[in-house]
Amino acid sequence: MDRVIFHCDLNAFYASVELLEHPELQDKPVAVCGDPASRKGIILAKNEPAKKLGVKTAQTIWQAKRLSPDLVLLPAHHRKYRQYSKLANEIYERYTDLVEPFGIDESWLDMTGSLHLFGGDARRTADEIRSTMKAELGLSLSVGVSFNKVFAKLGSDYRKPDATTEITRENYRALVWPLPVADLLFVGSTTARLLEKHGIRTIGGLAACSPESLEALLGKHGPQLHQYATGEEHSPVRPAVHQPPPKSVGNGTTFQKDLENWEEIWTGVAMLTDRVGERLRRHGLACTALQVTIRDPFFRDKSRQKRLVYPTYLSREILTAALELIKDLWQEQGPIRAITVTALNLLPEGDSGEQMNLFDLGRGEEHDRQVRLEQTIDRLRGKYGRGTIRFGGVPEAGGGKEKQKDGEDE
Repeated sequence: MDRVIFHCDLNAFYASVELLEHPELQDKPVAVCGDPASRKGIILAKNEPAKKLGVKTAQTIWQAKRLSPDLVLLPAHHRKYRQYSKLANEIYERYTDLVEPFGIDESWLDMTGSLHLFGGDARRTADEIRSTMKAELGLSLSVGVSFNKVFAKLGSDYRKPDATTEITRENYRALVWPLPVADLLFVGSTTARLLEKHGIRTIGGLAACSPESLEALLGKHGPQLHQYATGEEHSPVRPAVHQPPPKSVGNGTTFQKDLENWEEIWTGVAMLTDRVGERLRRHGLACTALQVTIRDPFFRDKSRQKRLVYPTYLSREILTAALELIKDLWQEQGPIRAITVTALNLLPEGDSGEQMNLFDLGRGEEHDRQVRLEQTIDRLRGKYGRGTIRFGGVPEAGGGKEKQKDGEDE
């Protein structure tokens, strides 16, 4: 028997949450951005009226305003979005205990074992979830219903906003295969260009290829994409508590203004490593290597990485290592537009490869004091918010594109 998988996607999530407090703007073009005053601010989300005028996510503010001079710009409130994401997932959990978040505004639900409790009709149950979401949170939702996760996600993307789309064994060739290959999960722009270069422009075209030819073209990723295109993907819906630990933890930002001296660079890197260390501690992980990437104003990237003497989750130690890499990369050769810091080769807390506890590595009393300090900061931020303690003079990242990644393949 086929599984019943829902993919739930909150429509224009950031913008929809902001408009809950600005109902007078519902019918006006609205976009959420990091900093309306920033020269490098980007559009993080837009509502339907803005979308119809051509405004797109990741556009710069000036590009969006050129398309829609009357565009209303609202600042982002990420803490609020996390809270609404939590409330949305609590609604999903009324229908099944198998809920897998996929980013802040999307989740998969495995309804196979619980659908009968709600009448056994998948479309009707999806419509009920959409109705509940709108009634309780004021947010609209698109739901894809299918027999696997990939097709369920294609279903939620198929019709927006506020719609349910079923992709079945009977109709997937008609609905899915004519779609552009770039619509398929995990087909990024580089992969899509490579496929199109070889005449593969649709998901159906991808399905018609042999797994062997795709492996020759794309490596091990090729046969996996073939399974996605042919409906043979069978990965389980994994609740958050069952997710594998990340293989890397990274944080990057494009700064409001280019960094041109060592003091500015130090401050920017301190902000990034502070968050990397915080997330490592939250995951109970320590890194044994570090990578830094810098981007100049002409979008040219340079990267370096190094192994660390000891595994660490301390922001201060990560900062020291990151600055050493930055010195090697930068060498006062011009302004820096963006920086990314990524912790690599992660180990569970207390495992340094020799089953030695991180608190007992013979690193001295100062190290122990730093551990206690950073854990105290974590507790204060957890109770009162991140703004409770922050680095002084940090260049704001809100005007640019900030990336926080806990990933498997960064």
